[in-house]
Parts: sequence; C-alpha cells; structure tokens
Amino acid sequence: MKSPFLSKNWFIDRDSDFRSVYNRFEKRVCSKKTRFQEVDIFDTRNLGRVVMLDKKIQSAESDEFIYHEALVHPAMITHPNPRNVLILGGGEGATLREVLRHETVKKVVMVDIDREFVDLCKKYLKKWHRGSFRDRRVDILFIDAMKYMEDTRYNFDIIIGDISDPVEEGPALKIYTKEFYNLLKSALAPNGIFVTHATEVNYATYKKTAKKILEMLNARFPLVKFYFEYIPSFISLWGFTMASYKYNPEKLSVRTVGKRLRERGIDNLLFYNAETQKRMFTIPACLMRFLNGT
Repeated sequence: MKSPFLSKNWFIDRDSDFRSVYNRFEKRVCSKKTRFQEVDIFDTRNLGRVVMLDKKIQSAESDEFIYHEALVHPAMITHPNPRNVLILGGGEGATLREVLRHETVKKVVMVDIDREFVDLCKKYLKKWHRGSFRDRRVDILFIDAMKYMEDTRYNFDIIIGDISDPVEEGPALKIYTKEFYNLLKSALAPNGIFVTHATEVNYATYKKTAKKILEMLNARFPLVKFYFEYIPSFISLWGFTMASYKYNPEKLSVRTVGKRLRERGIDNLLFYNAETQKRMFTIPACLMRFLNGT
C-alpha cells in the first residue's frame, strides 16, 4: 500500500480506488506499527487531533461525538433497562464513554484485540475516553472478538460492534461474516439489542458492505433497522444497523426518548436527542433502493 504522506505536512485518506482526500497536519503526534495495524495520530487545523488506522481516518476530534453518540444511544435508549453491555472494539474509549453515561449500566465488557493501540489511546486521546477506562464497571479484555464470542456463556442486554472496517487482511475481516453473527445471537439476551456501524453508505459505491451487513442480520433477527448520519471527517454518509428480537427503535415516541434520557441523567450530549433518534431512521428513497438492491 502506498504511503499516506504526500509531503512532510500532508497525509492522504484514500477513500477508494477512485477518491483520495488530502489533509494538512501541523504535528505528527505518534506513528507506530502494532502487532495488528498501523497507527498514526496527527494534530490538524481543521479536524483537530486525528487517528488513522491502516491509513484510513478512524476518528477525528472535531466530530467523533457524532459517530459515537449515533452508534451508542439509539440502541441504549431503545432498550428500557440496559444493564450489561458488550463493546467489541472501541479502542479509543469514546464508545465506552457514551455507554457509561447511562445510569442503568452495571457492567461493561470491552473486547479489543490490540492492547498497544488502546495504550496509545489512553495516552494521546484523553478527550475521547475522558477517564472511562478507569470506571469500576468496566472489564477490558485484549483478545480476538471472534474467540471471545466462541467462548463466552454470558448474555448481554446490548452488544455494540465498533470494530474497524473489513479491509483486506485486516484484523476485522472475519467479524463481518455469517459465522460471527451466528455466535452473536447466542451472546445476546432474549430482549437484547445488537448495533454495529455499517461503514460507508454511498449508494453508488461498489463495496456495498452496509447492504451485506443488513442482509446477514435480516436472516437472523426479526427486527432489523438501518439508520445513518453524515460524518464530516469521513466525508461520507455512515451507516449503522440495529438488530433485536423484541424492540423496534422506530416505535419510540419523541416523548419516550426524552423521558428515558432524563431518567438516566443524560443532558449534555452534543449530537443525539429525541428528535435526532426519529430523523436518523428516516431513510431517503435513493438509499432505500440501494439497501433493497433495486
């Protein structure tokens, strides 16, 4: 793979074979090859601090709250009493940060394969995790997510997939498979909810990863709902998919969402609120055709 550096003050986020985005950085904070992936952290003027994994922007200080609040809160609020939560991936600690806002939560297990990356995040991404790794409710396990799912006998109210995109030869590739989603069903409580980010949802893209995830979950759960949001640092619409045996996020009224946020002591979010929940699940016709394969 080509170097992500155009010159000493620019890095390239290669979106696909057809598009690359150039970003100027003011400081290279960290560059390290861990056992599993390449990690680069930059300070930029327009995005703030930026994390790249395998030469792709993973998270940016300027808008990480959009991604993480969109990933976590719709599922957490849809469940009336989420107590036990499993996070797969989420090395920056921001997914963990958002889960812990819910006062109903008693236990969180976070499974991430890359201890070196998490240690870098603890050191350099304090604005992301805000000390969430130290919360007494949290257990962090540095093992392969597939292996954990094969061995666990625990049932979770919420399972959150925050693993990096399924790039070729990357550590996340086997997570986006039928075998993984079969294991996931066994680890989910009967009234549980699974939510995952579903990568880019540009309906013209040739990858169609979001559509494949939706199809695999539809084959295994009676209630599967797709939603999306625009993430500026990704320069893309970004998809999320929620699956459940029981709970439908589209059935929640604005009043119910607001009530649950207040009851759980959540009043300082930057992106998510009761109106946002309703809007994110409103899918335009062009995107619906893409997801339906028409």
